[in-house]
Amino acid sequence: MSIRVIFLGTGGSVPTPMRSLPAVLIKRQSEQLMFDCGEGVQRQMIKAKVGFHRKMKIFVSHMHGDHVLGLPGLLQTMALLGRARKLEVYGPEGIKQFLECVRESLQFGLTFPVEIREVCGAGVVCEEEDYVVEAVRSNHVVQGLAYAFVEKLRPGKFYPEKAKALGVPEGELWSKLQHGDAVKLENGRVVSPEEVLGSLRKGRKIVYSGDTRPFEGFVEFAAGADLVVHEATFDDALCEKAEVDGHSTPSQAGLQAKKAKAKKLVLTHISARYADAGLLLEQAQKVFKDTVVAEDFMVLELPLPDS
Repeated sequence: MSIRVIFLGTGGSVPTPMRSLPAVLIKRQSEQLMFDCGEGVQRQMIKAKVGFHRKMKIFVSHMHGDHVLGLPGLLQTMALLGRARKLEVYGPEGIKQFLECVRESLQFGLTFPVEIREVCGAGVVCEEEDYVVEAVRSNHVVQGLAYAFVEKLRPGKFYPEKAKALGVPEGELWSKLQHGDAVKLENGRVVSPEEVLGSLRKGRKIVYSGDTRPFEGFVEFAAGADLVVHEATFDDALCEKAEVDGHSTPSQAGLQAKKAKAKKLVLTHISARYADAGLLLEQAQKVFKDTVVAEDFMVLELPLPDS
């Protein structure tokens, strides 16, 4: 079961002919998780051929326009298309007031419930049966959040020969054991999953920085990530401007990924001044080799790890 990470918008602050504003979509089974929601995101979704009716959660990193102004348009588009399924929105303090104000001012109705949850601190902000989304405070010029999508541990590899040796008939009981449930045989014997499965297997971890300077705690937060999506608004020569504006440079992002022992780094939130992002890539790769610069509609596949 692969996860697809789709970069719907990769620019920062101002859109360009090649880059829309920030939005990253994780497609996992029948669910979609979006991180930030820049203006015009529904058009990007149409071009990327992702649906408007799926189970969906949106995680906003901070209350700057390029990260949140796409929400009203997306909600209205979903309503016009007759969405009925609940939509969950997570974000920093103020996001609930923002959406309520826009909805009241524009006086548009919705065909579906919207559940808004303001994230007040670090920790797990969303938990499902097989994954969690965690948050930590970032270091931008306004209150901001970085997020981590983390799959829970999966049952270990199933060994059919062990099941056969224990007298477990092939079929439904094998399936239950593979899903971590104990089974009872006709002779009364109970076979536990541990008797036929290997060690628990890790899931995948995807970390999204949002807009931020490098900050203490990010390395631990992103530790062992399969993918770190980190902003790199300005090149290294503009590190002082990045500090003042609350952003990171490619070398800083690379160092964060390296310290976290991440597997892959993707740079995003690219300033409009870089028509060619080759310089940003070169600077990051000097620190962390497995780096790419995101482009609109770039797709990364993350298969399940074998062990």
